[in-house]
Amino acid sequence: MNNLEQILEKTKNIHLVAASKYVNSDTIKKFFYLGITDFGENQVQALAQKKEILDDQKLDIKWHFIGTLQSNKINLLIKQNPILWHSCNGLKIAEAVNKRLDYKLDTLLEINSANEESKSGIDLNKAIEEYLQIQEKCPNLNLCGVMSIGSHSQDQDQIKKSFEKTFKIYEALQKYGARICSMGMSNDFELAIQCGSNMVRLGSILFKN
Repeated sequence: MNNLEQILEKTKNIHLVAASKYVNSDTIKKFFYLGITDFGENQVQALAQKKEILDDQKLDIKWHFIGTLQSNKINLLIKQNPILWHSCNGLKIAEAVNKRLDYKLDTLLEINSANEESKSGIDLNKAIEEYLQIQEKCPNLNLCGVMSIGSHSQDQDQIKKSFEKTFKIYEALQKYGARICSMGMSNDFELAIQCGSNMVRLGSILFKN
């Protein structure tokens, strides 16, 4: 069993998003034909460029935006009509996107569950309140779950705790329509799945030679 087959087996009951930040459109095309349909980009400009190339080739790719959204890139992101915006990190950016949308955009609230200054995302203690505020004030955003990045640590217990905190918030938000708990990247996706993740974002582990 090769590397890709192993990953597909480990994520067979999980929504797999290939984080394609460091690969070109030809590589995305190759992996699309190997069975991966969802690709996530960190930068709006890169998403627009790759999407344009691959749309011309009639590939039915589901594009996700997984990076921090800068306010001057909102219009360009909206033009791409991604299937999911993973990284809404608070009410302010939510309102800015909402007022420019003319369609419903599926969105995840990004939570800084590791409480690390290097990470974006809403504070754990504010997450539920902010989620409900966004639902109330931003009718063009279809909030459908949460996203977080695991603790930047070699300590598995610490990483696990950060995932468990996100999952606890996800559970509390299920009665408000949350159905996606996006946790886990190349280094920690198996642990994230153990902690309840139903969507993972994999880059280096997929695309390594």
